[in-house]
Amino acid sequence: MKLIEELRAEHELIEAVVGALRTWVERYLAGAAGADDGLRFVRFFRVYAAGLHHGREEDLLFRALVGSACLPDAGPIAVLRDDHRRTDVVLSRIEALVSSASPLDETRAHELRCRAVEYSHALWRHIDAENSVLFPESEPRLRRAGVFELPTRPPTVEEDEAHDLGRALVAAYPPLHDPEVVRGDGCVCCPALGESCPGLEHAWWSDSEWEELDDHLGEG
Repeated sequence: MKLIEELRAEHELIEAVVGALRTWVERYLAGAAGADDGLRFVRFFRVYAAGLHHGREEDLLFRALVGSACLPDAGPIAVLRDDHRRTDVVLSRIEALVSSASPLDETRAHELRCRAVEYSHALWRHIDAENSVLFPESEPRLRRAGVFELPTRPPTVEEDEAHDLGRALVAAYPPLHDPEVVRGDGCVCCPALGESCPGLEHAWWSDSEWEELDDHLGEG
């Protein structure tokens, strides 16, 4: 489906810009980068990641999964939607710190670094969950419901500008690789598993899918 292909491609840029944000924060706190670029990062995430990307996920993909494929609005969809809200809150705090007219004192500098780590870990895990669970599971379920293509929309001029801004930021601040973040495919890597979500199988699987699992296990 074209929309899902577009969302996957957008993930590649968003993931890189998140890593570039981490690089910028370290340079900024070391006095080697300006606050203006911090505000440019915020603009990218507000306009491109939240406005274009998360907006189309919620308005087009999530709505189709609930309305056409009859999947519950709870479980994985609720977790991913909540991710969007939570990361927006963290981004707002980053924006407030970067927008400060006075230099950051030690306490606020520590908070900026912590918020950048929190934001990056949350977005990277969110991207992993969508790439490995949401996207591959959505298309066959929509097709079984008779939906073979989803509506999409081209980016606005502002969103196109944000796309180009993201690419420029990645070029200026090579993305940081963080060995501390736990990443991976599937529900087992999702912090919501067992907390606010029972997992894909319990939330989305039909009786026939569970019966097929029993058959496969029997063959093994």
